[in-house]
Amino acid sequence: MPHNISLITTIAAALGSGLLFGMLAVRMRLPALVGYLAAGVLIGPATPGFVADVALASQLAEIGVMLLMFGVGLHFSLDDLMEVKGIALPGAVLQITVATLMGMGVSHLWGWGLGAGLVFGLALSVASTVVLLRALEDRGQLDSFNGRIAVGWLVVEDLVTVLMLVLLPALAGPLGGNAGDAAGGSLWLALGKTLLLVGAFIAFMLVVGRKLFPWFLWRVAKTGSRELFTLSVITAAVGIAYGSSELFGVSFALGAFFAGMVLRESALSHRAAEETLPLRDAFSVLFFVSVGMLFDPRVLVEHPIEVLAVVAIVLFGKSLAAFILVLALRYPLNTAITVSASLAQIGEFSFILAALGMSLGLLPELGQNLILAGAIISIAVNPLMFKAINPLQEWLRSKSDLARKLERSADPLAELPTTVTHERLTGQVVLVGYGRVGRRIAEELSREGVHYVVAEQNREMVEELRRHDQPAVAGNAADPAVLIQAHIARASMLVIATPDTFHVRAMIKTAKALNPDIRCVVRTHSEEEARLLREETGGTVFVGERELARSMTDHVLNGLAAAPTAH
Repeated sequence: MPHNISLITTIAAALGSGLLFGMLAVRMRLPALVGYLAAGVLIGPATPGFVADVALASQLAEIGVMLLMFGVGLHFSLDDLMEVKGIALPGAVLQITVATLMGMGVSHLWGWGLGAGLVFGLALSVASTVVLLRALEDRGQLDSFNGRIAVGWLVVEDLVTVLMLVLLPALAGPLGGNAGDAAGGSLWLALGKTLLLVGAFIAFMLVVGRKLFPWFLWRVAKTGSRELFTLSVITAAVGIAYGSSELFGVSFALGAFFAGMVLRESALSHRAAEETLPLRDAFSVLFFVSVGMLFDPRVLVEHPIEVLAVVAIVLFGKSLAAFILVLALRYPLNTAITVSASLAQIGEFSFILAALGMSLGLLPELGQNLILAGAIISIAVNPLMFKAINPLQEWLRSKSDLARKLERSADPLAELPTTVTHERLTGQVVLVGYGRVGRRIAEELSREGVHYVVAEQNREMVEELRRHDQPAVAGNAADPAVLIQAHIARASMLVIATPDTFHVRAMIKTAKALNPDIRCVVRTHSEEEARLLREETGGTVFVGERELARSMTDHVLNGLAAAPTAH
């Protein structure tokens, strides 16, 4: 043809094959992303027949990562990150350390050098935020407490990985790779420069970006053009990601994430998320297809033991480490299992680390192929691990006394203080969830002099409430022990203010069993879910959008009634 159409060919082949194999996977009751990965293998260079442009596919996938991380930022504010810092920060750092040591250990057995082992271990230690988001969104758990912990954990992992991406070139020489321009004392210079640039970027986004970008979004919205609004959102996501990489040296993913965080300050953030959703979905397909294109299936036959070792570390090694760490920090069994399942995969940052390691002469080609094999297998298996969370939790609770003791043993926050008076625990309201909605409900109850007990999974929040002499108990209210500690048997009402409706039925079932006359109030965002909850529980259900519309209507009608009648 007279002109180059490789971009069009690559997009058509990736989306077309992704659609066909995705439908086939769903028909076989497998996650659709397994089909996307298989489509990538089919059109990749390692299999006969048509071969798409790998370089172009990788760039398109990078756009997908930007848009997906931008979507995370739109849903995850800095306040959310600070709420889970007590578990996400120490947990992520320790888990990366343990997983890296595992990778270095097996690579030493294979005869690799220290540098190869370090890059290999780091690549196996960082999970894919893209895969995690897809899993949480599919299960409606992105806004749940466990979902916020998992996302916060991976954000910390991303920050650590960004630091390592800048430090590796300076470390390459001492580790046996290509020293390049880095030598001697440049390690401390590189570290200082990295911290300075990342700090400058974060400060710029939080101080300037937090005011500038929401203001700009409002200016565009006032034009009344939907096309311009969508374009401004996409430009912000991709432009900020690219600019942050060029000016501050941070990754595209991290730049897009902070872009979403600052735009979240705008009242138009929900509209921004809705407008970009179709594009995010399309490019996420390209991401998974591009991962499949990089995979050489021959590694499964030629190096099966090495592949099994990688899969074992990714699926079980670092997940077990995270499981123990979460329990050691005195979080519930459900949180430990959810975080473990979230980390049982590797993805985009692993590929970036592997490519950098090869370019520096640290990582052998076999290392990159093993990382890709581990990524594809773990990404394919990860949705199944999420499905196993509840059955595994129930099995552990029913079969293991140790699991029940680990979940609630010797935890002062899991029990109400004995200093709480009998008067405050009779006829009280049990408030489940102390987020944005729960906090406002609590403020109104306090203003009216109504006693209440808070049941909240965030331990830091429970500690803060107790410092202000507010009765609160830490744990998942789906666990009967939590509601028992909240004295649900003597309560007058159960108010479930958490956005996670997954465990609502279990909470109400426990409450009714202990207190048949208790009244239950639930929030939800879905009319269908509201109908089912009313039928199954008999409780009062409030739908967010409907209540907003009712309040606005009341305001309008009251305003019209108060206005003077025109003659």
